[in-house]
Amino acid sequence: MSYDEAKKKYSSVGVDTEKAIETLKNVTVSIHCWQGDDVTGFDQRQSLSGGIQTTGNYPGKARTPEELMRDIDESFSLIPGKKKLNLHASYAIFDSDPVGRDKIRPEHFKKWVDFANERGIGLDFNPTFFSHPMVKDNLTLTSPDENVRKYWVEHGKRCVEISEYFAEMTGQPCLMNIWIPDGYKDIPGDRLGPRKRFMESLDEILSVPYDKNKVFITLESKVFGIGLESYTAGSAEFCLLYSATRHITPLMDNGHYHPTEKVSDKISSLLIFSDRLALHITRPVRWDSDHVVIFDDETREIAKEIVRCGALDKVFIATDYFDASINRTAAWVIGVRSVREALLFALLQPEKQLKKLQDESDFTHLLALHEEMKIMPFSDVWEEYLRRENVPLNFMDAIDKYEKDVLSKR
Repeated sequence: MSYDEAKKKYSSVGVDTEKAIETLKNVTVSIHCWQGDDVTGFDQRQSLSGGIQTTGNYPGKARTPEELMRDIDESFSLIPGKKKLNLHASYAIFDSDPVGRDKIRPEHFKKWVDFANERGIGLDFNPTFFSHPMVKDNLTLTSPDENVRKYWVEHGKRCVEISEYFAEMTGQPCLMNIWIPDGYKDIPGDRLGPRKRFMESLDEILSVPYDKNKVFITLESKVFGIGLESYTAGSAEFCLLYSATRHITPLMDNGHYHPTEKVSDKISSLLIFSDRLALHITRPVRWDSDHVVIFDDETREIAKEIVRCGALDKVFIATDYFDASINRTAAWVIGVRSVREALLFALLQPEKQLKKLQDESDFTHLLALHEEMKIMPFSDVWEEYLRRENVPLNFMDAIDKYEKDVLSKR
């Protein structure tokens, strides 16, 4: 079926495909840098810690800032739509001797700002509270050791400064996301103490003056990590309540909940109480495994909830996964394109009609229409969108060529 025929088919159920494509053009997805080098970063060579793990040893891993930037460029050329680049603090680039994370400054990210400005994209940022010698007994901002805690508080403060620098230099707001792995492998003797210290640490970080129109600080929860199975200080309840009471933006990562919980079901609740919401979109397989995002049910439901709530301008959408078992450049492309596919699929739903049927308690026709939309000619609209974005439908030839010409020679 051609696009013109698909357009008529969607029109028969009250959906304007032109409006959907035009709306998607203005949706930005923030793309994580750490897929390209297995979350290694450049400030040191500490092994990955903090309850997270990258598996696989596919050839071609980026080893330098220049290699990572080149891989990002290749991936971005195959991904349609508006983009931002999401950096971790561990990706600081030092021209001389490295400094500690408590001493990083904007100048250590100037090359990333230049990279972003040359491509007309914005930057998001994350303090890096893992894979570092100052993580003591798996603890950072919750540590009972005041030297450890103060080190990481200072790191957080420096990251606020860097985030504002990003916003000022790129002319685009910067989202700064705080996530810590702090927790215990076995049953703790004190659950309250670490969370109270976490609250105090966050309050200290937020005491740094910053322009709230330029920097949006978010807080991300997690249910558990490898070696941190019994207790995580930054639980969902803690992070949501802290965000609400300190008037910062809540962030949900759909891999950071119990397997039966669905972030898609939580979006509408949070949007009632928060002006903005941030998402890290991943694909958990049994746990927070950070598999490459695909065009699956939950990714589509997340996108549909954003659209249904009229929240495309209220939700910060970012990707977060890392797979070293496949071509890393392809992983970026597959995952981010899947997010954009889900957004287009959501924009092609007859939301007014679905809502009307629900409000009329006509659940028979509601179910039938849900099922009918699954077999609508979505692929024809997706192909038309890609054509207008000057991005190829079939990208693996370009991936294979880049692997042969570049990645295989590393």
